Amino acid sequence: MRGNKGKDTKPELIVRRKLREAGLDGYRLQWKAPGRPDVAWPGKRVCIMINGCFWHRCPHCNPSMPKSNQEYWVPKFKRNVERDARNLEALRAEGWRVHVIWECELKKDAADRMFAELIPQLKEELGK
Repeated sequence: MRGNKGKDTKPELIVRRKLREAGLDGYRLQWKAPGRPDVAWPGKRVCIMINGCFWHRCPHCNPSMPKSNQEYWVPKFKRNVERDARNLEALRAEGWRVHVIWECELKKDAADRMFAELIPQLKEELGK
């Protein structure tokens, strides 16, 4: 598991490139807020969480479960999902507007639709 990066992953780089192309710069990375959002505009209290489908158990693509060592993996994934829910709740309780992007939403056909919805919404929230 050491090879799994915590920041600057491919999905994060894709999202940040699209944000810069849309003129939505001025964000902070791994901001010190509950759950450490991947991209955050602290002054506007807007953030983006970019979740990997396997580790965060995507509800859209239903990733497979490892066949071996199930007594480890099942509780591990359950804790991950519960932690994500707590972090989202804590962010919203502090007044943050949270956008969650799943890794599978960054595939070619889905990415265009997702960014077409997300970018205008972010521009409105950020006043740009």
